[in-house]
Amino acid sequence: MKTVVLTGATGFIGANLTRRLLKDGHSIHLLLRRDSPRWRIKDIASDIVLHEISLLERDSLQKTLNKIRPDWIFHLAAFGGSSWQVDRKKIIETNLLGTINLLDASMENGFEAFLNAGTSSEYGLKDHPPSETELLEPNSCYAIAKAGATNYCRHIGVTKKARTVTLRLYSAFGPFEQPKRLMPVLILKALKGVFPPLVDPEVSRDFVYVDDVTDAFVIAAEFDKVEPGSIFNIGTGIQTKMRDVVAFAKKHFCITATPQWNAMNSRAWDTNIWIANNKKALETLKWKPKFSFEEGMKKMTAWFLENVEIQRLYEELVNVPANSEF
Repeated sequence: MKTVVLTGATGFIGANLTRRLLKDGHSIHLLLRRDSPRWRIKDIASDIVLHEISLLERDSLQKTLNKIRPDWIFHLAAFGGSSWQVDRKKIIETNLLGTINLLDASMENGFEAFLNAGTSSEYGLKDHPPSETELLEPNSCYAIAKAGATNYCRHIGVTKKARTVTLRLYSAFGPFEQPKRLMPVLILKALKGVFPPLVDPEVSRDFVYVDDVTDAFVIAAEFDKVEPGSIFNIGTGIQTKMRDVVAFAKKHFCITATPQWNAMNSRAWDTNIWIANNKKALETLKWKPKFSFEEGMKKMTAWFLENVEIQRLYEELVNVPANSEF
């Protein structure tokens, strides 16, 4: 059993990773902002230890980590990944300064593994699946901050011989996903026999199911031969266009309605080519995604159908103001 610290556990991937680590029998400590929404971890609150602290409070953070003395640290706290999260100061503070403070404080007592959640957005727009060593061309404040955090983790890993690892995540989806994102909205609408507003049908993503993402985090933490400062792309290596997503939904949910393409404006980062080069993760970590896009969608749909209260909550949260955090 490991003593584990997580940041970002009230978010989508963090909530799923927390459950995975609890299932594996580890002792879990969550570092949470005092105002962080906690609906995703409400049912497991009695099984974990909560510490209300900001990653910008360096001294308090150090004291807390000194008491916990974690073996593994999973850093998933982030801000700016959604189109309505545009506060640049908060983006830099959360993604870059927060990472620096957490890693520096963690180095005080040492650790077995420090896992940083990166993003495929760090690469910017590419016309091919980029490798981990490729030039980064981030095209948003969020991507710039995340790229800086990844580089800092690599710098500390290489110079201090610390086992820091960054997983550059592609388009994760699954239970507890942010309510306004595509998959939750699509499923909730599809259950009613209609489609939500859609972007260009050629917009593409590498959709990776969240259980495969949590597997990657655990495997990377357990793998003690990983090179300090390593970076791994975590995606399926399969590109899915929006027209393919809609075709699946139309068939699986028996939707007769006509999809309204381009009813939503594309975002700056939307592209027709977005696919992971996951060769390094496959060869080094022996990590391989278990779920296809279709299988992941079926599992996510089943989760909604099995959790009526969650379904109702999502329906409510979809209608709250876009700048709200949940």
